[in-house]
Amino acid sequence: MAIVKIYEELCKSCRLCVEACPRGALAIARHLNVHGFYPVVFDDSKECSGCCNCTVMCPDAAIELRAEAKAERAAV
Repeated sequence: MAIVKIYEELCKSCRLCVEACPRGALAIARHLNVHGFYPVVFDDSKECSGCCNCTVMCPDAAIELRAEAKAERAAV
């Protein structure tokens, strides 16, 4: 499982990452970012497989994935 970090201020709501996510874990937010776009948000109820499709598709590098540490998993 991976940890998903979305930099909302960089997102331009192109939705490419939403379409690329095989688990449907990304969606468009209901709030605007500082530039007036509806940013992408990660759905915490779904697990990220760490496939990196979203990071590859994002033209603005607004998504970062990192491996979850074992200690973080044990705390959950």
